[in-house]
Amino acid sequence: METPYEVLGVSRDASQEDIRTAYRNLAKRYHPDLNPGNSEAEERFKVVSACNAILSDPVKRGQFDRGEIDAAGQARAPQSSYRHYAEGEAGRRYGRNGAPPEDWNTEDLNDLFASVFNENRRAGRKARGRDEHYTLETDFLDSINGATRRLTLPDGRALDVKIPPGMADGLSLRLRGQGAADATAGTKGDVLIKIHVTPHRYFVRDGRDIRLDLPISLSEAVLGGSVDVPTPGGAVRMRVPARSDNGTELRLRGRGVPAHGAHPAGDLYATLRLVLGEVDGKLEDFLRAWKPEKTVDPRQALGVGK
Repeated sequence: METPYEVLGVSRDASQEDIRTAYRNLAKRYHPDLNPGNSEAEERFKVVSACNAILSDPVKRGQFDRGEIDAAGQARAPQSSYRHYAEGEAGRRYGRNGAPPEDWNTEDLNDLFASVFNENRRAGRKARGRDEHYTLETDFLDSINGATRRLTLPDGRALDVKIPPGMADGLSLRLRGQGAADATAGTKGDVLIKIHVTPHRYFVRDGRDIRLDLPISLSEAVLGGSVDVPTPGGAVRMRVPARSDNGTELRLRGRGVPAHGAHPAGDLYATLRLVLGEVDGKLEDFLRAWKPEKTVDPRQALGVGK
């Protein structure tokens, strides 16, 4: 049977970076998604993933190097606790036929039995497998409204990941009992999935609130009117007040990140952005002839006004 080092093609003194590089190259070569219908590639991918699980974990790698687990990650039969200690350094403290040596004392006997009983207790306690860490990229609106996404793991397993409403970028989800099993058949570890939210082309998240720039026409800015506003839950109608200046911020209550658990719904803030579009000659003629009663210098605050 090949050793994990032979499967990954690395030496026994390989660094963790060498192991990661070797695994990535083999994973790309044998991954089921890249070899549809190829059962041999799928089986090889499982073997490569199992070997990487041993060598990428310093604890398991040490166990394998010491002969405590085999290439499949299974525990080897342990030596008898009594014989292990009796024939080891602790046992050599005692003379032949049970007679104590000249330097024997009661603390030596206590040390021996304490070591044996502690080992037995550790052997009877089920160990917990290691946690596995992955990253899942999700759409902005799915992170706001909630969704279920499927994640394919390196060992070929597929997990349905439920993304709760309002999931923020960089947070992690924990799937208990979905991680690696301990070599001694103990309980499984967890799978921790870090969520990466892709940016939206016009929505921006601000805590529980959502912000966007809302284009409006000149007539809508001057005369006001109802306009359609996109929200994470769908478009809604909003009233733009007459004589609204460019940069005016309007709020839609409860239209931000939806309520979830103890978190209340956020709001949506729309910042008005004036868009002239194509200007016709009549508007130009009107502005040339227009003599407003009050003039406003828009650059006065910059110190460069009239």
